[in-house]
Amino acid sequence: MPRAADERDQAFYLLKTEPTSYSWDDLERDGSTVWEGVRNYTAQKHVRDVRQGDFAFLYHTGKERQVVGIARIASDAYPDPNQETPELHVFDLEPMERFERPVPLSAIKDDPRFRDADLVRLPRLSVMPIEPELWEAVVALGGRDEPGG
Repeated sequence: MPRAADERDQAFYLLKTEPTSYSWDDLERDGSTVWEGVRNYTAQKHVRDVRQGDFAFLYHTGKERQVVGIARIASDAYPDPNQETPELHVFDLEPMERFERPVPLSAIKDDPRFRDADLVRLPRLSVMPIEPELWEAVVALGGRDEPGG
């Protein structure tokens, strides 16, 4: 599992998806996917910032509202080949590890370390960076005794 403290040259993100549209199970079944459909300007900025080898939490929205696993960003961002406008970008994503226990949004909101986190402050943003310290905290909440172990 990726560990923030040992991989400072890598970035960490949180990707939101409605599980009835595309879920962790779908990502595992498919083996990889193109992360597409992001239209929000700020979220698109974060999409354009991703690089191959970065890591992302997959977060189920809707009724679940929980972080369910870790994925690896398998490509740099590139213009969406299905769009006429070059401003919209996508990237390839691969599953790494499903959490032993999903991390509900309520647990994140109850933890003071997340008070200023985008996930709490900007709940509608679908792609957002995660600070390394918060990455490790979520990994620990997801059932890992050692955040990167």
